[in-house]
Amino acid sequence: MEKKKYERPVLKKLDTGMPNKFGMRSEYTPKTHIDGIAVSDLAKEYGSPLFVISESTLRNTFQQAKRAFTTRYPKVQFAWSYKTNYMNAVCCAFHQEGSWAEVVSGFEYDKAIANGVSGKKIIFNGPDKTEEDLKKAINNDSLIHIDHLDELYTIIDMATSMNKRPRVAIRVNMDTGVYPMWDRFGFNYENGQAWDALNKIMRSEKLELVGLHCHIGTFMLSPGAYAVAATKLTDLAISLQTKFNHDIKYIDLGGGFTSKNTLKGSYLPGSDTNPTFDDYAEAITSVLINSNLRQDKLPTLILETGRALIDDAGFLVGSVIANKRLSTGKRATILDFGVNIMFTAFWYDHKVSPAQEFTHYAEDTVLYGPLCMNIDVVRENISLPLLNKGDHLVVHQMGAYNMTQWMQFITLRPKIVMIDMDERVHIIRDNETLESITGPERTPDYLKKFEL
Repeated sequence: MEKKKYERPVLKKLDTGMPNKFGMRSEYTPKTHIDGIAVSDLAKEYGSPLFVISESTLRNTFQQAKRAFTTRYPKVQFAWSYKTNYMNAVCCAFHQEGSWAEVVSGFEYDKAIANGVSGKKIIFNGPDKTEEDLKKAINNDSLIHIDHLDELYTIIDMATSMNKRPRVAIRVNMDTGVYPMWDRFGFNYENGQAWDALNKIMRSEKLELVGLHCHIGTFMLSPGAYAVAATKLTDLAISLQTKFNHDIKYIDLGGGFTSKNTLKGSYLPGSDTNPTFDDYAEAITSVLINSNLRQDKLPTLILETGRALIDDAGFLVGSVIANKRLSTGKRATILDFGVNIMFTAFWYDHKVSPAQEFTHYAEDTVLYGPLCMNIDVVRENISLPLLNKGDHLVVHQMGAYNMTQWMQFITLRPKIVMIDMDERVHIIRDNETLESITGPERTPDYLKKFEL
C-alpha cells in the first residue's frame, strides 16, 4: 500500500458570503476537466503550456448575445472582430453562427476572404488601409468605414478612376461620459467633424453612404455610454434624412463589451459586477426604437463585439516548474508560460485553478512565468494551495487577444486546440519550432564561418 504524504495540521479560516474589505472569499476548486477532457490528458497529449478553446462555450455565448439583442430590436447583425482572435477555426465557428467579419488590416481582410466570407459581408475598419487594400474592398463591394479625411479623398479619387460607387460609412468619436475619451479614431461629433465628413460624402455623389459607426472604448463597464453613443449616431442619421432625404442602412455600435474577467484593481470580481449582454442590449435598443427615425426604415443594428463572445471559451493549461521563497519570505511559483503568451496578465487578475486535488493549506503566492524578464508576472498576488513541481493548473477566460497579441520571445509559442461539441479535440494551430522561426531568416555567407 502506498504511503500517504504527510500534511502538517493547519487552522483555516472559513469565509462565507460575498467579498468584504478583508478580501475575497477563499475558493479552491480544482479544474480537472475542460468539456469532459481531463486537463492532465490534454497536457500529456499536446504539451504544456497549451491553449484550449471550448466550442460549446463559444457557441452558447454567441447565442446568448444574439438573443439579448434580437428580442429587443427587429434587425440585428453581428460581425466577428478578427483582431480579438483570428484563429481560422474560431472565425469560422462564428461565421457558422451567422456573424459577418470585421477587420482592421489588409492581413485580416485577406484572412476573412480566405475563410470564405463574401466581400459584401466584410466590414473594413481602421486608419491604415493602403490603396491596394481599398481597391480589393471596393471591387468586393465591402463596407468601408472611413477613418479620416485623407482616406475619404483617396476613396473618392479611386471611385472615379475605377468607375465604382463604394459603399462607405464614417467612424464617429464622441464624448460619452467615459474618460479618457477615444478621439484618435474617426471624426468627432461634438466639434462638427462628423457632420462635415457626411456632407462631403453626400455632395461628392461618388460614394454610397450606407452607415454610421463608432467604437467608444474597450472593456466598457457603463452600458449608459452606449446609450449616449446611439443617441448621437441617431441624431446624425435624422439630420441626413432631413437635409438630404437619405436613409442610412445601418448603425454600427462597434464592440468593447466586457467579459467576466476582473480588471486589475477592481474591488469585486468581474463575474459578479460586469454588465451582461442584456444590460448593453437594453441601453442601445431603447434609444433606437424610441428615436424619431422612420419606423418603416429602421437601420440594421451592427455589433462588432469580440472579447465578450470568446473570452470565456478560452483556457490556458500550464505546469509548475519550481517553487521558491523570495527575500521577503513570500512564496513564489514559477510556471512554464509567461506574459509573452498571456498578454492580458497586464490587464486582468485572471482566475487560476489547480488541475488536480491539492492540500488544504493555502498561501499568498506570486506567479511568475519562465522568461528572463522581471516583468514576467502572471499574478502579483493570489491565494493558492501549495503546488508541486510538475503539477498542472488552468487559467480561465483567456480567449480574447492572447492568441493574437502573443509574442515569440525567449520561448516558442504553443499549440492551440479546440474541443468540439462532441468532446473531440482538434489541433487548430500547431506549436512553433526552430525551423518555423528561423525559416524567414537570411544569414550572409561571410557570417557563417567563425571560430570559438
